[in-house]
Amino acid sequence: MRTELVTTLKRQATELLSELERDREPILITQHGVPSAYLVDVETYESLQRRMSLLEGIARGERAIVEGRTVSHAEAKRRMGRWLK
Repeated sequence: MRTELVTTLKRQATELLSELERDREPILITQHGVPSAYLVDVETYESLQRRMSLLEGIARGERAIVEGRTVSHAEAKRRMGRWLK
């Protein structure tokens, strides 16, 4: 992964954005030698958001199982029947 100074971002924003769109490789922005932000293209960001949403749903389901908040197949089918009529 490429690393750039925040001053480089300020001075060469248009060039960095063009490279980002072309290469689709995130750029780590540092400020005073400390990681400050990641610069990613829109498509990659949106893909990451979709993946995160899916993973959060899986995590909620796993927590429900651990906490015993589950129903039988027959009960789930009965409950869903109300919505599918």
